[in-house]
Amino acid sequence: MSLTDQERSEIAEEIRRQTAMGAHSRAACVEALKIVQRRRGWISDEICDIAVMLGMTTDEVDSIATFYSFIFRRPVGKHVILICDSVCCWTGGYEQIREHLHTRLGIRPGETTADGQFTLLPVSCIGACDRAPAMMIDEDLHGDLDPGKVDEILRRYGE
Repeated sequence: MSLTDQERSEIAEEIRRQTAMGAHSRAACVEALKIVQRRRGWISDEICDIAVMLGMTTDEVDSIATFYSFIFRRPVGKHVILICDSVCCWTGGYEQIREHLHTRLGIRPGETTADGQFTLLPVSCIGACDRAPAMMIDEDLHGDLDPGKVDEILRRYGE
């Protein structure tokens, strides 16, 4: 599937913004990926069209897309749970939270619930070491987690 006119327009605007600041059009790559992902939920082979717009190769765009934890290269659930597995979160109770999510949702890291509501993905850091253990659901940060707090949070997302 090709980029929509709206996606092309938004990416072109981001390229203009970057080049107006003296940057190369390549500097718009992450934002271009986010533009497509906001509409489609993940990034599939549209990276070919993005690459052309940015003056990059498909491999260059793919390497950026696969580097960032917040860019998804395969379908994900309606809500993405990013659970931090950094050293701070491990020492703060990551394993207990991961196992509670597994019990509650019936999925392991990398899996999506049967109803397509949640995908659970581990990430190396979400920048909330002072609130470990922590997770993000969509763009919302949740810290100082315990099983009861996780249950309360999941209810807000329709679980």
